[in-house]
Amino acid sequence: MDMAAGSGAAGLWLVVAAFVVVAVLIGAFVLGSRLKRREPPPPLPEEQPRMPDGGPVREVLENREPEEMPRSDGRTLPHELRHQGSRTASGQDRPRWDEGTSGSFGGGGPGGAR
Repeated sequence: MDMAAGSGAAGLWLVVAAFVVVAVLIGAFVLGSRLKRREPPPPLPEEQPRMPDGGPVREVLENREPEEMPRSDGRTLPHELRHQGSRTASGQDRPRWDEGTSGSFGGGGPGGAR
């Protein structure tokens, strides 16, 4: 009898825990719905971005090289550099690996040369 009474109490706690879990899930759904209603609506077709008058912007593919470091007698600290720019490189040929190598870093094999 004592065993049966103990398992009944454990069963009651499981039912209570299940109700708590269901209540938390319903509360989370209601809270999410309220937050979703507060969000602005999606943009209208008139509000969508438009293509520039000159047509689509194209990618510029060029080799760049950094500006020279300023020469000074003292040590140059990082906060003194400000913005180091770059300029178009004098040679625009893309660097290629040597013929007969794989082209990978540390590949060491003959690659497709054979």
